[in-house]
Amino acid sequence: MGFLTGKTAIITGAGKATLSNGRCGSIGYGIATAYAKEGANLVITGRNMQKLEDAKEELEKNYGIKVLVLQADVNPEADNEKVVQNVVQQTVDTFGDIHVLINNAQASASGVTLADHTTEQFNLAMYSGLYATFYYMKACYPYLAKTKGTVINFASGAGLFGNFGQCAYAAAKEGIRGLTRVAATEWGKDDINVNIVCPLAWTSQLENFEKAYPEAFKANVKMPPMGHYGDSEEEIGRACVALASPDFKFMSGETITLEGGMGLRP
Repeated sequence: MGFLTGKTAIITGAGKATLSNGRCGSIGYGIATAYAKEGANLVITGRNMQKLEDAKEELEKNYGIKVLVLQADVNPEADNEKVVQNVVQQTVDTFGDIHVLINNAQASASGVTLADHTTEQFNLAMYSGLYATFYYMKACYPYLAKTKGTVINFASGAGLFGNFGQCAYAAAKEGIRGLTRVAATEWGKDDINVNIVCPLAWTSQLENFEKAYPEAFKANVKMPPMGHYGDSEEEIGRACVALASPDFKFMSGETITLEGGMGLRP
């Protein structure tokens, strides 16, 4: 039994994706796997139900935990507070409480320059990333205050370094970074630990980005000094497990940078 046995984690954007070499190609699924190994029951959300069902099947079969799958798409046309509240209510109805919230979901039109970006493309990044993080944090707050829980949000080097062709993505991620720091300040009194992770993991999205926009990929994505990109489960997922541990918590509000083979750097 792991130290998260009996606890519940919501992970957005956790559908199963596979790299061309057959390895895990999704940060969300990598995190879900790491949490399942520690015994946590999971609520995984996303837009693609088949990817979510594939994740549920493998996680329940391999680790004996319970996985609740919920389709949720935060977008400009949706009643987003209702969408998110439905996820939170079904989580509480099924598992009783919420101990960890991981805001991982993000879509974007990476590779499109700022001058060519459309409002629809900008909204795609803002709603799927920044607004979704905002709505989930608000909806989960009462439960996290009760359980003295953990929030883990995701930003990116795109925002930190101003990556070419990623204006909307970078803007969304910087917004999430600011939101995280404010929550850490306001929720510290409730013993809610709030951190943000900036990962560089090799995912199916990054693999597709390289194929679709090779020049933008070359300009933006640099190989870490140890010669490999982060592993979605073994490095990103395990770091997120550590952030939920009562024995190993970074100061709330810290930005955690994760690069291949480099561990955690606050």
